Amino acid sequence: MKAGFWVTPEGEGAAMTVMPIGAEPPLRARKLNFLATSSAEEMIRRCRRTAMLLPELADALAVQKAEQPGRLFDITDFPDDDRELITQTLGEGEVAGVAALANGVTAQMQEAVMAGVWRIRFTDVDGRLIADYIEVASIPAAVRQACSGLPASISHGPAPAGAMNVMPVLTEIGDRIARYRDGDPAHVITFSLFPMSPEDMAFLQDALGAGPVQLTSRGYGTCRVVATGARNVWSVQFYNAMDTIILDALEVCNIPSGAIAAEEDFRDSEARLRDIWEAYFK
Repeated sequence: MKAGFWVTPEGEGAAMTVMPIGAEPPLRARKLNFLATSSAEEMIRRCRRTAMLLPELADALAVQKAEQPGRLFDITDFPDDDRELITQTLGEGEVAGVAALANGVTAQMQEAVMAGVWRIRFTDVDGRLIADYIEVASIPAAVRQACSGLPASISHGPAPAGAMNVMPVLTEIGDRIARYRDGDPAHVITFSLFPMSPEDMAFLQDALGAGPVQLTSRGYGTCRVVATGARNVWSVQFYNAMDTIILDALEVCNIPSGAIAAEEDFRDSEARLRDIWEAYFK
């Protein structure tokens, strides 16, 4: 078995793939000073709905609080040029992810270079775009919605042959799930701090099951945050530049802090967005 708690079962593909948002090629392959080009000047003249949207996003950032629900801006019916200009203007930040919702709907999420601003694209079971939003929030509402129906308990059978510590870990997780309330500090179980056999990890994975959300944060290294099949239980793994797991843990919390925007991010993003509007759209 591969190192780490959350691994793809042998012989199976990944349950969800984080997909880039926007036209090809990906934003990082394009020039980051697109707004300063002559092509952008012409597009900005045509795309007045984008010019009107940006101050609204800045106003929402000015009053947004980390613990409050976010605000959605529907751009589904915007012209293609406006939506492409929004893609270019917002860029791609550190956090991206997918959430599986009801009826086969998938939410593809990409944080902008302005933290706390998200592009959310909803697709149906056939991959067709059904809605396109900008959301100002610490984390997209789709993440919480996808996890809201998960059970707040876990069930399992007897320990397998070769088990060492999985049963006490499951007891600890079950107790923490039952006692967890929104706003409580995260309870972290770090697997590098005590021995877990391959049989332990396989049994733990089976007992918790697979959840509906996968998030990836690429800041100073890579952090992969995956929901398990139990409410408020997350696999959090940090990787080094060689794509080797350097920290492998479970967190019992609402949303792991590594994936969410902080209070000061909203103020910084507001200032940055207003600067962009003043320089290119006013």
